[in-house]
Amino acid sequence: MMNLMRISIVGLMLALQSLSSSAAEPIKLHPLFTDNMVLQRGKPCPVWGTANPGEEIYVQITIQTPDGKKEEGQRTKADDKGKWMVKLSALDQGINGELTVKPASGKSIVLKNIAMGEVWICSGQSNMEWSLRNSTGAEEAIKTANFPDIRLFTVDKFASLKPLESINKPNHWLVCKPENVPAFSGVGFFFGRALHQAKKVPIGLIHTSWGGTPAEAWTSREALLAQSDLAYYVNRLDEQIKKFDPEQAKKKNAEMLAKWKTAVEKAKKEGKKAPGRPRLLETPGVGAHQPSALYNAMIAPLVPFAIKGAIWYQGESNAGRAYEYRNLFATMINDWRHQWGEDFPFMLVQLAPFASGGKRDGLDWPELREAQTLATKKLKNVGMAVITDVGEEKDIHPRKKMPVGERLALAARAIAYGDKIEFSGPLYESMKTEDNKLMLTFSHADGGLVVKGEKATGFAIAGEDQKFYPAEAVIQGNQVILSSPMVPKPIAARFGWANYPVVNLFNKSDLPACPFRTDDFPMVTKPKSPAKRK
Repeated sequence: MMNLMRISIVGLMLALQSLSSSAAEPIKLHPLFTDNMVLQRGKPCPVWGTANPGEEIYVQITIQTPDGKKEEGQRTKADDKGKWMVKLSALDQGINGELTVKPASGKSIVLKNIAMGEVWICSGQSNMEWSLRNSTGAEEAIKTANFPDIRLFTVDKFASLKPLESINKPNHWLVCKPENVPAFSGVGFFFGRALHQAKKVPIGLIHTSWGGTPAEAWTSREALLAQSDLAYYVNRLDEQIKKFDPEQAKKKNAEMLAKWKTAVEKAKKEGKKAPGRPRLLETPGVGAHQPSALYNAMIAPLVPFAIKGAIWYQGESNAGRAYEYRNLFATMINDWRHQWGEDFPFMLVQLAPFASGGKRDGLDWPELREAQTLATKKLKNVGMAVITDVGEEKDIHPRKKMPVGERLALAARAIAYGDKIEFSGPLYESMKTEDNKLMLTFSHADGGLVVKGEKATGFAIAGEDQKFYPAEAVIQGNQVILSSPMVPKPIAARFGWANYPVVNLFNKSDLPACPFRTDDFPMVTKPKSPAKRK
């Protein structure tokens, strides 16, 4: 009997300890909420986290605005899973803010040096990831990067089969100063700096990118499935997962590693270069190139953090499927907007000149650029930075990131903020035939077209045989008149239509003309049927 009583008392004590431990569980904020953060001005701002189920919570922000100190607070209660969220009312820009999260019991969280300003997501592949320290002009840019009202946040690289609620490794918002910027996105930094200097408001930059990744990896499963010509990505992955044997993969990986280690030892003894580590088998869907994997781990956790918009530099990994990118890219943009519940501004970088595969005159990259351009026409609030003048023929990573970021900022100022500025280089608008010549009209000519050099380069025309020949170009105001002795009856024109275009047409705002074609001749990258892509 005594033993039973002892057991009952011990059990009761353990239960009480468990309850006490549960009650002492501290309230937590989502990892995006840290000291030095920027909250989006002019919009209701969701703030969320976890606590004990049923816990009452009060969230308050105090911030110094141009009209004086302002306070805003909201109450809520954690649901039965311990999740909670409030939406702070819209506030104007401000600095020196303090965000306090007070639970009914336990210790409060106090975040300091909060700003209200403009929050932009910076995403894409390696050219967005490319660091400031490796960009042209890095030394001066880093040395002078004292901008206390620009704040930087980098999302940890991670891939997931399912949408995550939190970032893989929590990070902190950093104040923009020389010691904090070298590893940050060069394009992101130059964009944020230009926007901050023009708008005179705090800027928050959330950098979430991964080199070498395709757009389908940044698009949700649901969005891909909703498109008949994109659903094959998900269906193919599901089939791979179904066939995957983790035990067999584990065994195969062990064999590969053992063989590799033996080869390394042998190479050392013989004084030769050691072989690279083998690529191990992994669960399908968790790699950075897998459909939806990066959306799940690097975009979904950011929703519904209030933002102004997004900038995007990607497309290289989809160049071989340029025709498909017409739909895929627009689907990704619409998907992100759907997740946030608003058609926020989206600014993209058109691919730089690069001799892809060693070919200066291939057609996959110009077709991808065309797909990017079509997104600006197909969707509202989409702008584009053309960078035909900053590419490097033999390097897919042009170092000149400052003009890229600054042109993105120009597009953002015009499209997202309504500034009355020239933000685009010349854009092809219309064509008419006159005798043996083609007359092309351009918008964004900004008072007239400008040729940097003795004559305009990069133009070609074709007749009904669809064979293109270099064309002589004569500039008249906002028009270009094209002709060639090889094409007596021209019907189509192209400009900059090459992997590595050599072009020199600008407007007076020193912005380069966008590559284009007037024809709809067959595409070289038109995809096979979904059944043949498996």
